[in-house]
Amino acid sequence: MTTTQDPVETTATDDKYHGLTAAEIERLGAELDAIRQRVLDDLGEADAEYLRKVVKAQRSFEVAGRALFYLPPAWPLAVAALSVSKILDNMEIGHNVMHGQYDWLGDPAFNSRMFDWDNVCPSDQWKYSHNYIHHTFTNIVGKDRDVGYGILRMDPDQKWHPYYLGNPVYAFLLMIFFEWGVAMHDLEVENIVSGKRSIEENKALYPGLFRKMRRQALKDYLLFPALTGPLFPLTFAGNATANLVRNIWAFNIIFCGHFPAGVASFSEEETANETRGHWYLRQMLGSANITGGKLMHVMSGNLSHQIEHHLFPDLPARRYPEIAEEVRDICERYGLPYNTGSLHKQLFSVFKKIVRLSLPGGKSTAAPVKGTSPVTDDSLAA
Repeated sequence: MTTTQDPVETTATDDKYHGLTAAEIERLGAELDAIRQRVLDDLGEADAEYLRKVVKAQRSFEVAGRALFYLPPAWPLAVAALSVSKILDNMEIGHNVMHGQYDWLGDPAFNSRMFDWDNVCPSDQWKYSHNYIHHTFTNIVGKDRDVGYGILRMDPDQKWHPYYLGNPVYAFLLMIFFEWGVAMHDLEVENIVSGKRSIEENKALYPGLFRKMRRQALKDYLLFPALTGPLFPLTFAGNATANLVRNIWAFNIIFCGHFPAGVASFSEEETANETRGHWYLRQMLGSANITGGKLMHVMSGNLSHQIEHHLFPDLPARRYPEIAEEVRDICERYGLPYNTGSLHKQLFSVFKKIVRLSLPGGKSTAAPVKGTSPVTDDSLAA
């Protein structure tokens, strides 16, 4: 695709934001808008069929897992099948459907306003804290509550307190009980402790939260174990293990997309008057990808393409791999980092950050963004 836009004239006196002039940022935004619109115009039966296939696979794994609990020797297989079912339900189906990625289908079963998932966090509360707060204020310290989840110190600009000496322990516990941590996210417990929020302000959240927690606990730890009669203890343990596997996997994928070395954070002041182009730039600098094959992408809900997800949260996630090269090319042409690496590489850098920021101080690990040469017609040809 070749643009006919005029070259951006830059001078030594041009003000730059993260290495780009205002004109360059707006041109970057226009390129990304064009990618988004092209995908929207191309949505169709292939996307619908993909979702139906994933849902069918998820349900098959769940039925297999539940059935295998009646055969004690097959307990590991039962746990494995149920774990895969829960991961698919949360990552590739629930997360993406509740983002509105399939609202265009007109199918109530996949409408973001009606869908619910196999998770203790109520869907409406998750959509507020995630779809609105996190995706609007991504990596803005003090506004994006996903930075540390109210528990961890994940950025040097978070004021240090002796409490954070327990950072590694808190991270481990959050990983083990991740679905419960996400469910408690909207309660803003840390703000209640600090006096910034009152318990009374949470009253409207309690009915939905307790109802969902009760429903999930009864299903996993009473109803399905009871259906296996004398095998109740084994089924109970199997359900708990499957939830644990799902929690660990989701935590690791999400943290690798948000907190490895090279991911930038932002202040409220510098983002006060953002244009759409600035918002796109923040998403690119504040996210990281994970390399891997097709299975990796499906099991992560394509959040292995976190950069593309933050740019286009309402596009079906199955489209992220096909546009990733275009996004990477844009980053290269504008002199921006495209943060990607293997799961073990990203995990190791996240672990180092958690440990380092448990102590006072800390230096930003955001990759430096160099100024670019003028973006000309030739350099925009693709």
